Amino acid sequence: MNLRSITLAIRQLGRRSTRTVHSAVGRASAASASPSPAVIRAVRTLAVLGAVGAAGWWVVQNPPIEQVQPGQLGVRTNLITSSSTQWREGNVWVLPGVHSLRVFSLRDQTYRPEAMRTASGNAALQSLEGLSLGVDLTVRYALDPAALTQRAGLLPEAIEADVVEPAVQGLVYKVFARHTVREIFSTQRADIQQRLEADLRTRLAAEGVLLKSVHIGKVDLPSEYRRGLDSLLSEELATEKMRYTLDLKDKQVKETELEASAQKARREIEAEAAAREQIIAARAQEEAMKHVLPFKQRQIEQRQLEAEAERVARVKAAEGNAQARRIEAQGEADARQKLAEAEAYRLQRVGEANAQQMAREGALITRHPLLIQKAMADKLSDKVQVIIAPPSMDTGFIGNSLLGNQRGTQAAALPVEADANNSVEQ
Repeated sequence: MNLRSITLAIRQLGRRSTRTVHSAVGRASAASASPSPAVIRAVRTLAVLGAVGAAGWWVVQNPPIEQVQPGQLGVRTNLITSSSTQWREGNVWVLPGVHSLRVFSLRDQTYRPEAMRTASGNAALQSLEGLSLGVDLTVRYALDPAALTQRAGLLPEAIEADVVEPAVQGLVYKVFARHTVREIFSTQRADIQQRLEADLRTRLAAEGVLLKSVHIGKVDLPSEYRRGLDSLLSEELATEKMRYTLDLKDKQVKETELEASAQKARREIEAEAAAREQIIAARAQEEAMKHVLPFKQRQIEQRQLEAEAERVARVKAAEGNAQARRIEAQGEADARQKLAEAEAYRLQRVGEANAQQMAREGALITRHPLLIQKAMADKLSDKVQVIIAPPSMDTGFIGNSLLGNQRGTQAAALPVEADANNSVEQ
């Protein structure tokens, strides 16, 4: 149930109790002049209920719950026992008249005194020479959760204005007054920052504040001092530059001398080394000639022996070639003679075979004269397809009537010669 529904329920309960009281009183007054004990008890009960309803109404209107946001720390103090407890983020019961709650932020906070930033301000710092200067000072701090339980009631509402600022101002003016402007501006700036951080940490820790860091930013110098410092720095820079230039020139002169000495020594060493090298080379050449001359003599003798051996080898090769040629010529002559004899023998055998063939063919033609006509037909078959001739009257050659008697006689002899030639070729 939310607060609104609780409020409505309490209101309805109060109204009902009021109506009940009024109705009971009216009935009692109507019944008799003196109320009965039951009426008195009912009136008391209703009175108690009305008081409880009024108390509930007041609690609803003023809820005893407070919230602690993330990054905050709540310290609840019991007003009766004076004991304190810490509460992190969430809801905290705070009973009116019994508890008091104070919420502190645990986040890091930064304090930057604006009045100290310029040399012309009312709160400008003073150096050891009495010159005014401004410093951009940044103090980063946070509350100590461990010390808040004991010091929650002692800490003021404005911690920065009432705790941090007095501690910073009381320390910064005293520290900067011990140093010159030059020390603050350049030489001892880091030392001053470390000393401020150490002393300020001790002071703030006693108040329940943790110091995180102290940073010194821009230093605002008086205009006259800045102009003088700029001119002084320029002269110092020029002096430093001249000193470095002279040192550089001196080192260059020494470097030139050292280089000349080194070159002289290097040339002398190189000359000595070259002379030693020539002597060693001459000695080596002399020693080499002692071995080279016998070697050359042996080479000459070896070449003579090689030439003599080559000459003998060439003579032997020429003799072998001549003998091989004689053998080849003799073999070729023998081969040609054998071939001639074989050819003569072949011709003889072919002639004999042809003569025998012709004799056989003559005998065959004599027994069968029509073979002449067949031979003639075979010869003319590739040139003449059909031959029309009258039959021979004397049963002789069919071509006698075409070629005449003389031609017929010659034609009859042609097949015999053709067959003889074919047999000879075969």
